[in-house]
Amino acid sequence: MKDNDPAAEQRDEAPTLTPVQKLGEAIADRVERWMPSPFLFAILLTYVAALAAFLSEGSGPVQIVRSWYGGFWALLQFAMQMVLILVTANVVAYHPRVRAGILWLTRLPKNGRQAVVLVGIGSMLTGWISWGLGLIFGAILVREMGKHADKSGIRLHYPLLAVAGYMGMSLTWGWGLSSSAGLLQATENNALMQMGFVDRVIPATEWVFHPYPLVLTALSLAYGSLLLYLLCPPDQNCRGIRHYVELDDNSESPASDNDAAAPNTPQQRSLADRIDNSVVLGGILAVTGMLLFASVFLTEGLGALNLNVLNFGFLMIGLLLYASPARYTGEFHEAVKGSSGVILLFPFYAGIIGIMTGTGLVDTMTESLLSIATPATFPMIAWITGGILNLFVPSAGGEWAIIGGPMMVAGTELGIPHGQTIAAYAVGDAHTNLLNPFWAIPLLAITGLRARDMFGYAITMMLLLVPYLAIVLLLLPY
Repeated sequence: MKDNDPAAEQRDEAPTLTPVQKLGEAIADRVERWMPSPFLFAILLTYVAALAAFLSEGSGPVQIVRSWYGGFWALLQFAMQMVLILVTANVVAYHPRVRAGILWLTRLPKNGRQAVVLVGIGSMLTGWISWGLGLIFGAILVREMGKHADKSGIRLHYPLLAVAGYMGMSLTWGWGLSSSAGLLQATENNALMQMGFVDRVIPATEWVFHPYPLVLTALSLAYGSLLLYLLCPPDQNCRGIRHYVELDDNSESPASDNDAAAPNTPQQRSLADRIDNSVVLGGILAVTGMLLFASVFLTEGLGALNLNVLNFGFLMIGLLLYASPARYTGEFHEAVKGSSGVILLFPFYAGIIGIMTGTGLVDTMTESLLSIATPATFPMIAWITGGILNLFVPSAGGEWAIIGGPMMVAGTELGIPHGQTIAAYAVGDAHTNLLNPFWAIPLLAITGLRARDMFGYAITMMLLLVPYLAIVLLLLPY
């Protein structure tokens, strides 16, 4: 007997896709089959850099290998600073009160499109505050939103949701409070000052608290949200969190403030245990640290923001939230696990820096790009330069140490303000994070995805951002 059920016929029909949806699904299908793991990606890029140095600079194998080894440990100090940003932000984002706010946010969307857009906005806003906070907050929001959608029957595509949670790291963070290039230039006697490329500290009022980066951030929030909305596949094509992650429904209850209780009851604790769990000792130090953190800005203004100040602030905020030294130590230990992949890969990318600087490859690339710049096109050239270099060196501070000096000099010669140079370069560095999976490692660990699962949509987003960024950097005045 023929089934005349209209609902059944509708289910059997293939959904009609928009051009944007077709692009997203086509790229995602291919990337899911071919995308390497983040570690293999770094290894392949090492060979690409070595081959480029051989072909472009005529460097021999011995020089290339020595340059690689010479750069291997060049980023240790900066790597530690970056890991601290990531870990301290992780500790803050996982506090029960913060997580309770995240769980409240998951109940706001009524459909998959709203969920994806909300996660994207949340990631981009918190990424502006701190790239580490945006990355971890976005990842937790992705995970919890995926679980809530699974329980409530909302159809959403989990890989695209993960891309939304990665948008702070891929678009807005370089214009925010934790901009690596900006924070380095705001530090007294920084490397570029020592080498004579710049003759003064460049305060945060020029690269974050300025109309130019603020307008860029606002426009990008709107455009990025629109792209996420348009990329959402039809409900029939959505794959939820259970397609990628095994959920234990009995262990998904929200954390509470009492979750970190010690194994022994207070009566059984030794004096050392009671001291280690003292909220008074931890609280006094945290309050003192927060007062000191605030006093820096009260006495020196917003321009006092730099990398060490930001890290100190997040350390003290975390200690203030947890109070107990033992509890803060435990949370810190758990947070370090999520950054282990980043710690592993930093030396390998530093080795790529060694190849590019030791053979002269980076000078050739930078000079070639900057030589064609005009006052009108310089922001676009800075964006492209930062984007290309970020593929090989996904460390904004490491990149800036290489090209920051020549870029600032070229910008000055063309009459480009330092703040505009930093902002244009910064979005290039952020933009190609949608291709290089290095900084997605903590997000992948939290969401349970593989790089190949989400980077098809990430690459699609990267391509769709190109015309927007080209136009806004060309037309927006500083």
